[in-house]
Amino acid sequence: MRIPHTLPGKWPADLSRSRFAGTIETNSPRGCALALLGLPDDTGVRLNRGRPGAAAGPAAFRAALARYGAAEPASGPLPRVFDAGDVRVAPGRLGETHRRVTEATGALLDLGLLPVAVGGGHDLTFPFVRAVARRHRALAGAYFDAHLDVRETAGSGMAFRRLVEDCGVRRLDLHGFRPLANSAAHTRWFLDHGGRLHRDGVRPAWPRARHLFVSFDLDVLDAAHAPGVSALNPAGWGPREAEGWVRAAGAKPSVRCFDLMELNPRHDAEGRTARVAAHLFLAFLAGFAQR
Repeated sequence: MRIPHTLPGKWPADLSRSRFAGTIETNSPRGCALALLGLPDDTGVRLNRGRPGAAAGPAAFRAALARYGAAEPASGPLPRVFDAGDVRVAPGRLGETHRRVTEATGALLDLGLLPVAVGGGHDLTFPFVRAVARRHRALAGAYFDAHLDVRETAGSGMAFRRLVEDCGVRRLDLHGFRPLANSAAHTRWFLDHGGRLHRDGVRPAWPRARHLFVSFDLDVLDAAHAPGVSALNPAGWGPREAEGWVRAAGAKPSVRCFDLMELNPRHDAEGRTARVAAHLFLAFLAGFAQR
């Protein structure tokens, strides 16, 4: 089954059925609970003068997932996943790419699937979540990022300002914030528009809302664990802390979508960041299995 504005995702030819990736459906979403959607664009990163390369993030993610994660893990069975493919990018036309992302995501929601996106610049979270906001009022969000991403200008740092101003998101909870990497003006804007900053090391707690989106920028992780991102974080989280939050997000019934963003294989020595992304994806599925 083809989703609007998508091309088939590319998996390694030697994909083994012993890996979870070997169980992912590529022809039909029948019997699936979640859908994987690749967002292979880094135009926004380039506009913000970040390190290019995240356009290849979905391909690197699939390659890593093909070699990590058991089809029948000891932690228990995982939900079935439909690979909806990659959104076709409109080169040099960020607004058109965003429109396609929203329409493709909307089609997955109409099928009753929970969409999980892998990117790609973090600006793509805006059109991804926009599709959810059009179906669920009073949407709130939690995101994991070293940066606020509330810039006024188009680019990878725009997503959460657009979600507030264009989609009516009234509350944003940010985890992993690094004050030295964010301006005072953007921080004031965030706090003045319903934003909440959370300390590191707290137990998973979520906004009280019927409908939530969760976005995970891989640059919330320390550069030692995640060198393959658009903006390196010299003082970030470890993967175990991230796993606890992501698993909890999967288990929370009010979470309507989830994304893993800014995977940049051009700077990812030995595919380390891609493997962390694959692990976090599986952690989200393990949490979802508890719903």
